Order: sequence, then structure tokens, then C-alpha cells
Amino acid sequence: MSTPSTPTRRHRVVVIGSGFGGLFATQALGRAPVDITLIARTTHHLFQPLLYQVATGILSVGDIAPTTRIVLRKQKNVEVLLGDVETIDLAAGKVTSHLLDRETVTEFDSLIVAAGAGQSYFGNDHFAEFAPGMKTVDDALELRGRILGAFEQAELSDDPEERARLLTFVVVGAGPTGVELAGQIAELAHRTLAGAFRRIDPRESRVVLLDGAASVLPVYGGKLSAKAAERLEKLGVEIQLDSMVTNVDVDGLLVRHKNGTENRIESQCKVWSAGVQASPLGRQLGEQTGAEVDRAGRVHVNRDLTLPGYPNVFVIGDMMALDDLPGLAQVAMQGGKYAAKEIRAGLDGARPADRQPFKYFDKGSMATISRFSAVAKVGKLEISGFIGWVMWLVVHLMYLIGFRNRLSTVISWIVSFLGRGRAQMTSTEQQVFARNAIDMLQEHSRASAAESREAG
Repeated sequence: MSTPSTPTRRHRVVVIGSGFGGLFATQALGRAPVDITLIARTTHHLFQPLLYQVATGILSVGDIAPTTRIVLRKQKNVEVLLGDVETIDLAAGKVTSHLLDRETVTEFDSLIVAAGAGQSYFGNDHFAEFAPGMKTVDDALELRGRILGAFEQAELSDDPEERARLLTFVVVGAGPTGVELAGQIAELAHRTLAGAFRRIDPRESRVVLLDGAASVLPVYGGKLSAKAAERLEKLGVEIQLDSMVTNVDVDGLLVRHKNGTENRIESQCKVWSAGVQASPLGRQLGEQTGAEVDRAGRVHVNRDLTLPGYPNVFVIGDMMALDDLPGLAQVAMQGGKYAAKEIRAGLDGARPADRQPFKYFDKGSMATISRFSAVAKVGKLEISGFIGWVMWLVVHLMYLIGFRNRLSTVISWIVSFLGRGRAQMTSTEQQVFARNAIDMLQEHSRASAAESREAG
């Protein structure tokens, strides 16, 4: 009498996060004999470098945020779960996620943590109520509503001081995101909206770029930083360096300068692009493994991107700290591919001790200042102006997911950069106020739950 054979269970890989690291790792495991579960808190893969163009009306959300399920639907060894991962139990090999009141526990043999990072307010989280960040689709849509809404309110005002406050836009942080956003707000006011109002002139808007550093785009260094600042000033952007924001409220913000003086800038529309904070999952992993976690919440990983004592757990992208690597998309992509390669090698019998260290290949960095102007640094080569801008267009177009998105983006760029129009200028009151309203509801819900526990 023969005994039926039991099918061998395939290796289970859980990927946390659908950003560059998580998506590239998942795709790199497409032909591996594994079963993958991708868990993400959003239904889309966000091409974050172009998020500021959604905020300023150039691109639509769909152009830069394709649905993850659709992107991966032909990869049969993947299931996608929507949920916010709250706990990771490394010893038990389990990940627990929540979607509303539903809890899901997913087991793993190998784990890739690519949960990314959010905006950091350097301990002043109350600033977020009045100065949204630039990390999510919700942030971009809220900011679009705030920018366009400021012009609409100014059109209705007869008070010169109120008009000046409404037409003052402040961007905190002179890194790539802040520089790109400030440049586009200036172009929006000077080109797209010029002549569209009857009682105000949008070209009289004031755009202020603040940073505590001594230069714009400090990571690019002397010449490129100077060229970026020069171009921004030609656009009418007011640059205030060596300046720290000490308080933010609904009508403006307080700024302390290097010489100790303080001044207040009256502004209704403010955006925060200074600093990032890694996912809180990093601290969980640090507590369970003894790995050091830096002030930004990033976990110090081994040379093979794993955690001490857990060669099957990889931490990549904005969550990892290794060799002072920057929080760039390329770091996350290459980390995701590396983790997938080592998982495949392990299935073929390779030992973790024999792994080659992760080596990041620097393909350079670039930032656009305005139409026809960008800066790029590739190794020792420094490029600025129109050539840099063309390079920026090509590189960003290459990394967009899907032919339709690339085509739609090219059309939008032609309309916006060669003409004066912007196709995505719709904004709603709900986009502007929903974030704070949701926060208030959640706070009320937590308070009610606490009262019920005390009463019980």
C-alpha cells in the first residue's frame, strides 16, 4: 500500500512596503520558487520624486501612483495585502497588520522590510497641522488645494495685509523637494495663473525658501548649489539660509536666524520638506535584535543588509543605515534587488556567511529648478541648465511604471513646459481639511475608548 506524498511547502517571503525597495525586490523574485506576500498601507506604488508636480498641477495622481495590484498582476507568485504593519515578531516569523478593525497575521521564512520614511518635524509634530509635508499623495493633494485656495481667497479680499499673507508661500527645507516645489510655485504664479484673476496679480506673490543650512541643495556642493540659488532668485524666490523655524501657526511662522535675530513671516500656505523620519517599525527591529537605531529611526544593518542574528531579515531603503547612504530611490531599488538575489541564492544552498557585501553603485543625483533648468551630479561630472533639465526628464521618465503613465506624463510636460497650461488644477475643500479632520476624529475615538476602559 502506497502512502500519498505531501507537497513541499514553498519558501514564504513577506515584503513590507510598496515603494521602490519593496516593488523592485518583489519583481526580482518573479521567477523564484517562492510565495511572496506584499503588505502595504496604500494600494499604490508612489513615484515620490514627481510628487511635487502633482501638488502644483502638472501631473495627475494616476501618472505617478499606479495600483500595485495592477503592476504585479502578471506575477503569479505574489499576493498583495492592504494593511498597516503594526508588529513584527522575528522569533516567531510573523507579521501582524491591520486594516480598519481587521487583523491579519502573515508568516514568513524570509522578510524584506521596506516601509520607508515619513516627514520629520524634529520633535515639533504640532507644526504638521499648519505645514503639511510632501511624502504622500494626500500631502500633494492637500497642498494643491492650499496653494490654489490661497489665490482664490486673495481675490475676495479687500484688505492689503490679508492679501499679502494669502499670497505668501513658504517652503521649509532647501533640499531637492523644497527647491523643486518653490520653483514650481513661482512658475505657477508667474506663468500659469498670470491674467486669470481680475482683482489680484498672481505675479505679485511672494515665495520664500527657508533652510537652516548655509546653502541651497547643500549635498550638491559649491558650484551647483550657487547655480540653483541664482536660478531660483531669477524666478522671484526669496531664499533665507541659516534660518530655523521655531514656531508655526495658522497665519504664519517664526524664524530664528544665525545671528540670533527673529522675525515672523505672515503666510497662510506653508509646506514642510525638511527632514525625514523612518517608519517606527525600525525601533521594533532594533529592540528585538540589538541593532542600533539612529535619531532618524533608521536601523544599522549588517553588510548584507540583514539584522544581527537574523540572516533571513533584510532592511532596505529609507529604513536602513549603512555607510551614510542617502535616502534616494536608487539606494532602495538596488537594495531590493540585492535582497532578492541573496534569497534566491539561499534557496540554492548558499550560506549567509558567504554573501558578498552590498555595494551601492552611485548613478548620480539631480534636481529640477524650473522649466529648462536643472542641476545634476554624476560622479565628478557637474551639469546644470538646459542639458541637466533634459537629463532629468529622461531619467525620471525611464523609472515611471507603465507605458500609459509615461505617455501621459510626456503630454502633460509638453503642455506645462512649452505652454502655460496645467491640466491638473482641480482642488476641493475636502482635500485641504480632510487630514486634520481625520486626526481629530481619531483623537476623539482614542479618548472615548480610554473613557470606556476607565468606566469599565
